Amino acid sequence: MTLSRLRMFVAVARLGSVKAAARSLNVTEAAVSGAVAALRREFGDQLFVRGAGGITLTSGGRRLAASAAEILGLAEEARQRVREAGEQTPYLRVASTATAAEHVTPRLLEAFCRRQPDVDVSTMAAPGSALADLLRDRRADVAIGPALGPNTSIEAIPFLRFQLVVVASSRHPLRGHARIPPDQLARQPWLFGPAGLDPSTRAGAFLARLGVDAASVSVFPSATEAREAVADGHGLTIEFLHVVRDELRRRTLVALDVLGTPVNGLLYANALRDDHRSETAARLCQFVTTPTATQAVQTRSRGVSMNRFKPAVHVTIWS
Repeated sequence: MTLSRLRMFVAVARLGSVKAAARSLNVTEAAVSGAVAALRREFGDQLFVRGAGGITLTSGGRRLAASAAEILGLAEEARQRVREAGEQTPYLRVASTATAAEHVTPRLLEAFCRRQPDVDVSTMAAPGSALADLLRDRRADVAIGPALGPNTSIEAIPFLRFQLVVVASSRHPLRGHARIPPDQLARQPWLFGPAGLDPSTRAGAFLARLGVDAASVSVFPSATEAREAVADGHGLTIEFLHVVRDELRRRTLVALDVLGTPVNGLLYANALRDDHRSETAARLCQFVTTPTATQAVQTRSRGVSMNRFKPAVHVTIWS
């Protein structure tokens, strides 16, 4: 029972197939199958069985998956603590939903790093459904996005109230229409950043209620690029009101009066509880509730250049 074999088994359990696990870990299917076979021999349990709809974990397999995820998380936590002790540099890993990674997390971390200039920060963007696993596996210290609950091991700290509005070009045929029925928008062309129709977000949940057809969705490298295409008249998008306030004032974009909008929501900073939370993560969780953090996040700008961070923040887009 090695960390490598446990990591492969957890990937199989989460992704539902040996092939998907091998692809996610960038190893061969034979390597994953060999790791699972070794664990089966050691535990004397099949761990999972294959069926028409994919794999089904046995009772022993479910217990091993839970224990293995905890073991891997503790191993990662140990690596981080040893690294901090050796380098004497606090280390912080922040995961966010794709939209938060573009509009919220950079400004939040820029303000935090002004108060904590010695912190070494890295960031990643991930689907909302993956954030809890990133925290439990200690691959992230704080996750910015929806509340990850109910979850006894994770605390969700609300820090930003927001409103979402449907925006279009000032030349859009529906501009000025009152109380637009949501079903009238279902087959309109929609333009989004990497978050797309992520159902774990407030925007994704609203679009699901609208019945937006995935075939009518175009995904851009960033929400900013999608918004610029909307301003050129290529479709609709849904955005944070504070992000598009300047465009609405200049009339390069208009907010459509759609029934059920604006959509109100909260962003949360999620982190492991108590002693499982690093000191640096605890400081960020305290900081997000301060007026300084709120002002930094809500200040409209053209974006925060990553090279302005001391240290730099590197973003990885997770599929």
